[in-house]
Formats: sequence, C-alpha cells, structure tokens
Amino acid sequence: MPFVAYFISAFASILSTVLSIYTWMFIIRAVISWVSPDPWNPIVQFLARATDPVLRPIQQLIPMWRLGIDISPIIAILGLQFIQRWLVPSLQELAWTLQ
Repeated sequence: MPFVAYFISAFASILSTVLSIYTWMFIIRAVISWVSPDPWNPIVQFLARATDPVLRPIQQLIPMWRLGIDISPIIAILGLQFIQRWLVPSLQELAWTLQ
C-alpha cells in the first residue's frame, strides 16, 4: 500500500501549503482594509472574492465589536490554523502507518 500512503502524504503536504496561502490572504485582506483601498483594484477584488465565502458566515454569527472592529478574519485564521495543525499531521501519520 505504499501508493496510497504516498498519495495521502502528498495530499497532506499540498493541503498544508494551500492553508498557509489562504491564511496569508486573510492577513493581507485585513491589513489592506485598514488603508481603505480602491474597491476596483483587481487585487482587492480577488482577495474579497477569495475570502468572502469564509468571512460572511462568521460575520453573521459574530457581530462587529462596539468600536467597529471586525474580528471575523482572526476567527477564520484561527480556524485555518486549527485545521492545519490537526488535520495535516493526522493525514501524515495515517500515511506513515500505511507504509
């Protein structure tokens, strides 16, 4: 079963990279939002399209703080970090046991 083990290991590695990139997208979007960017900028539009599907449900569950601070990117980043630190090692361990 080394083929399945290598496949799971490769999938875990790619998943880790994708989660890291997505985490950075949330960080960049949060930093950009502090400077009121041009909404027609293609980078701003891409970041909004890529991160809104995750942020909207969080924003509906947790309202803004009294000062108008949106903590949904922080919650999304914590969720991504949890997945990255729990699921990826679990998949790698599964691949290791299948070898």
